[in-house]
Amino acid sequence: MAVRIAGVNIPDKKRVVIALTYVYGIGATTAEKVCSSLGIPSSKRVHELDESEVAKIRDFIERNYTVEGDLRREVSMNIKQLVDLGSYRGVRHRKKLPVRGQRTHTNARTRKGKASAPVAGKKKVAK
Repeated sequence: MAVRIAGVNIPDKKRVVIALTYVYGIGATTAEKVCSSLGIPSSKRVHELDESEVAKIRDFIERNYTVEGDLRREVSMNIKQLVDLGSYRGVRHRKKLPVRGQRTHTNARTRKGKASAPVAGKKKVAK
């Protein structure tokens, strides 16, 4: 039986604390808080949960956290707002450069993409 939380199938064989991190917007700390506040032991596996526990988790996350589609939409709207305002951070987003002050002389390859090979100049013919 596949357990769906916030529209995501979470893996059956993993511990509940780990499996909850498969939901976008829930990290390790948040997953720990969810389990401790609902009284679910951290050693319990997803396939060992009964329907009432799954319903409790689903309801708790829905009430207390912004996750998946809503969170993605919120983040993209925040970025769009920065770009529209023309703020420094918005300009960095628009140019696809690092936003948080990292150096770009070297590094930043993840953000900038693969380095383009330098174009070979025309060699001068010696006479």
